[in-house]
Amino acid sequence: MPLIDGLTSLWDRLLSAQPDPPQWLVLLTAAVALVVVATRLPWRIARNTITIAHEGGHALVALLTGRKLRGIRLHSDTSGLTLSAGRPSGPGMVLTLLAGYVAPSLVGLAGAWLLGGNRITLLLWVAVALLLAMLLLIRNVFGVVSLLVTGGVVLAVSWYASPQVQAAFAWTGVWFLLFGGVRPVAELQRMRTWGRMPESDADQLARLTPFPALFWVALFALVNLLALAVGAALLAGPVLNAAGLTG
Repeated sequence: MPLIDGLTSLWDRLLSAQPDPPQWLVLLTAAVALVVVATRLPWRIARNTITIAHEGGHALVALLTGRKLRGIRLHSDTSGLTLSAGRPSGPGMVLTLLAGYVAPSLVGLAGAWLLGGNRITLLLWVAVALLLAMLLLIRNVFGVVSLLVTGGVVLAVSWYASPQVQAAFAWTGVWFLLFGGVRPVAELQRMRTWGRMPESDADQLARLTPFPALFWVALFALVNLLALAVGAALLAGPVLNAAGLTG
């Protein structure tokens, strides 16, 4: 039947593995992502993607810990806010606050794992599905536009672009999440030092736990650096294989 054949073809396309990318693509996409993260204007534009992952992390953990999610707001200055209802203290609140700064790096690590198996199409479609799910929780116009644009770009690449373009897009995006997850932690501590973020996630965690805010900032940094190291090893697999550095 045409419908069954079409669904089978779609399923095969979703789960099939693409060939290993060329070495130059892996290295070039890493360099591009690093330049974006390290350069002021490109970072200012692309940082909204990190904010989406950050607020998505808060929202997901709030739901998983039984809190009632009120909504998510994304702002044009790349800040965001996730509102949830429930106990103002306890493990659920602690985990919800903890999730934000580590979410971009952990999402990047999950993406690196998929790309390590060359599941490029699956990665892009999972990204679209997550963005659509998050769209239902957005409570302001800028947030809606941000998610529609981001999801639309990912969907268009996954559906219309050539395999080479899909690979370049996917590798750049995952490298960006891994590198980009580290920078906001440094920015957080710098803003805290200047006294400009008294209600940061780290400071709220300090009020809810016996540990000072600096402990939580250090934990954010440690998790994100570990995710970067592991994710980079997964993404660099084709390069290491070509160089004969893996078994």
